[in-house]
Amino acid sequence: MSAVADPDVVEKEIRIAAPPEVVFPYLIETEKMILWMGMQAELDPRPGGVYWVNVNGRDKASGKYLEVVPPRRVRFTWGWEGESSPLPPGVTTVEITLQPDGEGTLLRLRHTGLPKEVQASHAEGWVHYLARLADAGVGRDPGPDSYAM
Repeated sequence: MSAVADPDVVEKEIRIAAPPEVVFPYLIETEKMILWMGMQAELDPRPGGVYWVNVNGRDKASGKYLEVVPPRRVRFTWGWEGESSPLPPGVTTVEITLQPDGEGTLLRLRHTGLPKEVQASHAEGWVHYLARLADAGVGRDPGPDSYAM
């Protein structure tokens, strides 16, 4: 995984040993999403559709889908629910692209609009969850989520 140091951007890249057609459903289907991120989720993966993911039993990420192009790209707004959230829903954007890479997938994530004070925590979180996605995407159980404990 790699990171690029733009002022308000977190970028990550990971290779997954499964084709984009296998990986993409893990980004848009509730049952597959919660295998790698979240305890509960509700997803409406179409432009304008909303989603929420209860990540750890306390924190709920939510936003709106901006673009869904199976099996290549999904783009959505991102933020955290709660009155005291430093990053309310809708203020940042996440774009995930899937590119064929041999028999696998090169996944690139770009999270833009992040205030400086939350960049490090989001970079760390994406590293954690993308590693879990890489396991789930090839049929392995990522195990208990240490962020949910």
